[in-house]
Amino acid sequence: MRTTPSPSPWRQPFVPLLGATRSLDDIEHGLIRGSRHYGDPRVHFAVNCASIGCPALRPEAYVRKQLDSQLEDQAHRSLGDRRRNRLDGQVLIVSPIFKWYREDFETGWRGAYSLPVFLALYAADLGLGATETEALRSGRPRVGFDDYNWRLNDLRRPGQ
Repeated sequence: MRTTPSPSPWRQPFVPLLGATRSLDDIEHGLIRGSRHYGDPRVHFAVNCASIGCPALRPEAYVRKQLDSQLEDQAHRSLGDRRRNRLDGQVLIVSPIFKWYREDFETGWRGAYSLPVFLALYAADLGLGATETEALRSGRPRVGFDDYNWRLNDLRRPGQ
């Protein structure tokens, strides 16, 4: 007996938004990324699938009046997470999100037309010194991508 795989939960429309019922996939890739209206790569640190391989979830809602500072703070937190981003010899290991959505990080946002230049904007968070940052801007160290962990990001509360 052949079974049909269930449709992706990301593609199931259930969110009433802007006069339509939308899927999470449509919101992220259609409205936010696909429209190119926003053009802010930091969205990848904020909107994600909540797996361990993704940036950690923020403990508060994003709000319009604080959005830029929240996105910036989330970028610093995400890139400063050594479990997900680290220098390993001559290779800067980062989340595969940077591989999957590389073009979003190479749009010229804040002058970053390449992934290494984008990452150099957050060199201090990545634990890079001045020499390593300059090397990154010139393509050294090489950028490599970590394995992705699809397990659910689980917040354990004290006493659980």
